[in-house]
Amino acid sequence: MRRVRLQRDLPVPMPDGVTLLADHYAPAGGERAPVILMRSPYGRRGLFGWYYGRGFARQGFHVVIQSCRGGFGSGGLLDPLGDEHDDGLATIAWLRKQPWYGGSFAMFGPSYLGYTQWAVAPYAGPELKAMATQITASQFRDAAYVGGAFALESTLSWTTLTDGMSRRFGGAALLTAPRLTRRAVLSGRPVAELDLASAGRPLRFYQDLLMHHAHPDVPYWDKRDFSPKVGEVDAAVTMLGGWYDVFLPWQLKDYTAMRAAGRRPYLTIGPWYHIDTRHGRPAMAESLAWFRAHLLGDFSGLRPDPVRLYVTGAEEWRDFPDWPVPGTRGQRWHLQHGFGLGTDGPLDAPPDRFRYHPSHPTPVIGGPVLLGDSRPRDQRRLEQRRDVLVYSSAPLESDVEMIGPVRGELFVRSSTPYVDVVVRVCDVHPDGRSYNVCEGVRRLSASDSLDGVRRVSVDLWPIAHRFGRDHRIRVHVAAGAYPTIARNPGNGDPLGGGDGAMVPADVEVFHSPDLPSAVVLPLCAPRG
Repeated sequence: MRRVRLQRDLPVPMPDGVTLLADHYAPAGGERAPVILMRSPYGRRGLFGWYYGRGFARQGFHVVIQSCRGGFGSGGLLDPLGDEHDDGLATIAWLRKQPWYGGSFAMFGPSYLGYTQWAVAPYAGPELKAMATQITASQFRDAAYVGGAFALESTLSWTTLTDGMSRRFGGAALLTAPRLTRRAVLSGRPVAELDLASAGRPLRFYQDLLMHHAHPDVPYWDKRDFSPKVGEVDAAVTMLGGWYDVFLPWQLKDYTAMRAAGRRPYLTIGPWYHIDTRHGRPAMAESLAWFRAHLLGDFSGLRPDPVRLYVTGAEEWRDFPDWPVPGTRGQRWHLQHGFGLGTDGPLDAPPDRFRYHPSHPTPVIGGPVLLGDSRPRDQRRLEQRRDVLVYSSAPLESDVEMIGPVRGELFVRSSTPYVDVVVRVCDVHPDGRSYNVCEGVRRLSASDSLDGVRRVSVDLWPIAHRFGRDHRIRVHVAAGAYPTIARNPGNGDPLGGGDGAMVPADVEVFHSPDLPSAVVLPLCAPRG
């Protein structure tokens, strides 16, 4: 294990005259060697410096940890997502000029630090040999507007967090942001004013996201969305994600985009949520093996199969050759009369109905959020509400494993064209406990209306889960999941208005041979 030398606050000039600060962790001796670059809006010290900076440097790598523009001593104004492409490329150009640069480099980091990797990876040139990304994606737009609905809690908590950190509240902001966000969303104030309630002042990035909610495909996102270039990345990429992470669906899209382009990324998904400290150790171990392979030529630490998944319910790790897992097939579980759920087609029956009141939005229990504990929680209290339809299978006669994407296909009719369709899959234990496995939402608008019944496709979070013998599979259908998603006021205004402007929705869910509402689950082939 090597000793480490540390240089703090190295100035890195940007083309527009702004200076960003970086810390350099070097193996004792200072010889030329491959570099690992980390670009962070959350500071350069603490866990990043002590664990990753020193950890990689002790293995013989130079490590550069840089503060992104507008925070922790780096100049310029904070513009989340907006400057990472230009600033990242300028930092790489600076890196090449350092006397200790060994001619190749890699990038590392979770969440926003992973996004900064994707912002430059297609343009960094052949010297970029490897990337290790965790709980992240090449674009955050779809996570902010999940299913077309505004991801209120995650967006507000993150903008509150970054504001607190940029005002030198440091790590304390991670503790206070969720509490301030929860207080804000329960305040009853309009969505457009919730930043005032959480941070005490307008937050530019929060307001930018609100402004572009109704029209996400606008030039604002052109320099913030790097997903079209993912397949062009030549560097070797390893990805680590969590089944309960807010970015998982889009991380898997990055994986499939690389596979479609003929790349061979590695993928690990564990039973983790976004701020779960449990994924720190495997992230370090897998990344170190990855960097040793692709920067030093030592492939002995890599596993044979590129995909490693933790199967919840079975509570065990499995290795596979690819994602989606070969041999799986979509199995339709139909909503049935009497609130049943099964693989048999539905019989003729009238639709089920509920009323959604936007002034008293349907709450959510658990589910993926950015700064909270997103592990599954008992849903029985939610299932007692009149604005949640609950469909349950008979007890399973044997174990059933589902590994892959999940999709809802529902036929609905609403008294207002502006309504959300929320679908959730749960695992019901023999003693009655009902735990959420995955969920999804689709926001409908007037443009979606087809006069009367609408066929609605809802993408849920992907899963790798075993439903045990004597357990039941359960499906929720609702029109809200507050505050994970902003309430739909029913009036076509994505920001909502006063209570008087809100329009309740009477929603019908059909389940008949002609209108067979179902959830499509990824049935995994039995193991040989």
